[in-house]
Amino acid sequence: MDGTKPVMESTTEENQEEREESKGCFECCIKCLGGVPYASLVATILCFSGVALFCGCGHVALTGTLTMLENHFSQITTDHATLTIVMQTMQYVIYGIASFFFVYGIILLAEGFYTTSAVKKELQSQFKTTVCGRCITATFVFLTYILGLAFLGIFGFSAIPVFLFYNMWTTCAAMKSPMANITDPDSICVDVRQYGIIPWNATPGKACGSTLGDICSTSEFYLSFHLYIVACAGAGATLIALIHYLMILSANWAYLRSSCNQNEYQDIKTKDDDVEEGGSKEGLNSSYS
Repeated sequence: MDGTKPVMESTTEENQEEREESKGCFECCIKCLGGVPYASLVATILCFSGVALFCGCGHVALTGTLTMLENHFSQITTDHATLTIVMQTMQYVIYGIASFFFVYGIILLAEGFYTTSAVKKELQSQFKTTVCGRCITATFVFLTYILGLAFLGIFGFSAIPVFLFYNMWTTCAAMKSPMANITDPDSICVDVRQYGIIPWNATPGKACGSTLGDICSTSEFYLSFHLYIVACAGAGATLIALIHYLMILSANWAYLRSSCNQNEYQDIKTKDDDVEEGGSKEGLNSSYS
């Protein structure tokens, strides 16, 4: 019986050590999770998703649109040479937008981690923000505001091809509908020259009747139409992410500013208390003398 006591005591100590280790790991995990800026993380995921949809779908949709125009609306190369250059330039711009927002999203996420950690440490009087840190946050607020305005214009611009393709799609659907009762299908045409996409001297420049129906049945039209819709939705998601970023950065800057003012007030109050203590001690010393 006496030989079992040391074994039981060692087992109890091992269990206690395991419980302390598991408790320490749990507290460490909770502490790490508490330092994650979830708002910035959600905005970053939304921004990456929106930019990926806008850039990927927009790039493929522009290629399909150019192919459709070359095959059906502008069969002479010189007529759509300018349009080709513009679309290729837009595709290069899409590459730049994707690269820029990938880097910018990571920077804003890192700034969210920094600000969350700084605010928590400052509340515990372990850390004080600097003027440089607040200036960086204010710079991100201004830059995100400018990018939000820019993407608002991009979102509106991306809705234009959706509108044009939708008009063509509704025209084709009306021609194929049995309720339309169209006596002369060739009188129904879609002229893309009136939108300024190609010049007025482009040949043929428009599609009518059965030719228009064949165009609407091609894979280039079907794919480009739906890709433009997804690209427009991606631009809208990116705009929402930038607005979300703007709110987060503004709130972080306000927290850092208020904490700075509070620290300055505490420093002034501490100095005043020290001066009062020194004056009272001098008064006591003079009374005793």
